[in-house]
Amino acid sequence: MASGRKIQPGKLIAATHNAGKVRELRDLLQPLGFEIVSAIDLDLPEPEETETTFTGNAILKARAAAEATGAPALSDDSGLSVTALGGDPGIYSARWAGPNRDFSEAMSKVNAELAKKLTESGNADRSAKFVCALAIVWPDGHAEVFEGEVHGTLVPEPRGDKGFGYDAIFVATGETETFGEMEPARKHAMSHRADAFAKLQKALMSD
Repeated sequence: MASGRKIQPGKLIAATHNAGKVRELRDLLQPLGFEIVSAIDLDLPEPEETETTFTGNAILKARAAAEATGAPALSDDSGLSVTALGGDPGIYSARWAGPNRDFSEAMSKVNAELAKKLTESGNADRSAKFVCALAIVWPDGHAEVFEGEVHGTLVPEPRGDKGFGYDAIFVATGETETFGEMEPARKHAMSHRADAFAKLQKALMSD
């Protein structure tokens, strides 16, 4: 969806209230000359995610932040999609963590649902993927969205405390460590967010 519009280094609003996502976006963007100011820093209200896709929710959040601040805003909507659960928790990944965003609870719920489903079906499919939609919305309403994925499998018990969300139960294809055990720089090189960001960078930041 390239439009010819470019994003210039400078102030960029990270339209998320997830501190882990803010940290990863800063890691990706600060070396390129962007000053990342988060919705947390600005105490922006958290819009209700009423769309039915990652892309729709990413645009909704970025648009709300761009309108509130008058600056370009970047939003990430991402989640875990488990094959045997028909793609759940998907866009509801954060909701599975409950009102307190307890992802230990969410990971336990995913593994409990997965164990139940696998027992019922008699197979052992623990495959899953992380999906990320990155949206940039300018104050004039123009939007660009880029999607990324990383495929892997889920382990029965969380391992590692270096990530956030569902990282501690996800092992990317070809790896042995969970994202929760992996050093952040190594995770950034292969994650769904990195995949989406590489597409964004190519379209909006390259000459």
